[in-house]
Parts: sequence; C-alpha cells; structure tokens
Amino acid sequence: MENYSEPIDRLINEFSKLPGVGRKTAQRLAFHVINMNPADVEGLAKALVDVKKEIKYCKVCCNISDSEICSVCSNPNRDASIICVVEDPRDVAAMERTKDYKGKYHVLNGVIAPMDGVGPEMLNIKELLSRLGDGVSEIIMATNPTIEGEATAMYISRLVKPMGIKVTRIAHGLPVGGDLEYADDVTISKALEGRREI
Repeated sequence: MENYSEPIDRLINEFSKLPGVGRKTAQRLAFHVINMNPADVEGLAKALVDVKKEIKYCKVCCNISDSEICSVCSNPNRDASIICVVEDPRDVAAMERTKDYKGKYHVLNGVIAPMDGVGPEMLNIKELLSRLGDGVSEIIMATNPTIEGEATAMYISRLVKPMGIKVTRIAHGLPVGGDLEYADDVTISKALEGRREI
C-alpha cells in the first residue's frame, strides 16, 4: 500500500467510500483534486455540502427535491389518476427522459430483499397506499426486472387490487435494436409473455 501524507490518505479513503470507486480510482480522483485550482476545489466542496443540506424527499411521492413538494407533484398538468411506482429517484429521471409519461410517480427507495434484510416496512409502501384515495385509477409497477423487483411489484399488487385500482407492469423483453440470437433465455421469455397484437 502506498504511503501518502495523512490528508491525501484521508481524501483517498473518502473517495473509495463512493459506490463503484476502488482504491486506484480514488487515488486518481484525489490527485486530480490536488491539481485543481483552489476555486474549483471550493466549488466542488460547496456543491457536496449544499446537496446534502438542500435536497430532501418530496412529502407526496418520496422523490428527491429541493422543495417540500417536487415539481412533478406540484404540476397541475400531470395526470393524478396514474401513479408510476419506481425503485429510486434515478428511475424517475429515466422515465422523464422519454417525455412520454404524463402521470405522477411514487419512489419506494428500494425493493423487498429478504436476503439483504430489507422488508416491506422499510420501503415507502404505506406512503403509496395513503395516496390511493384521491381518484387514482391505475398504478404502473416500474420496478426493475430482478427477483426482488418482481417480488416487490407482486406484493404491492396484492395490496392495491382489492381497492379496485388497476395495477399494470411495464413490459420487459428485447430492447429496440437488439438481436434475438444474443438475448438470454429470461429476456426472450419475458418478450414472449409481453407480446401484443399488431
């Protein structure tokens, strides 16, 4: 292990706590910071502190926001009768990039994962259920197509269906432009399940 001065070691250790950042990448980042001009370093430090201070969770949908109610929930032009349920705030950003979805969202902030000690009570499920009395006619389950994502979608579906609300699941299968010969068995099976008449 390299022997750096204490401030550099501390910076490397802090960078290596970030997801997907190993020791070598942390070293590169640390030395990049050392070579930055002081104003840029201060700007980076301020941005980190500010994002932690200013970003909160929307009181309605549990998405990240810089205000008590996020811009989607406060937008009167969004269709409040449809709620798209996603795992985390990055999924909201992905859905918004399509510019096709005009409803509202609900962020679970995770999925049911018993092997990791994550139960339904640790997710924002009760917050979702409390929103369902306001003329909601459809819940779109947009959790990832993993075992945990599927289990979470099924769990929520069982809670919501008795309320007379339609529960749908986003389609899974072959991506546009993908080749059938390179797809794995699960992807092909999901594509067959999700087929529709043309």
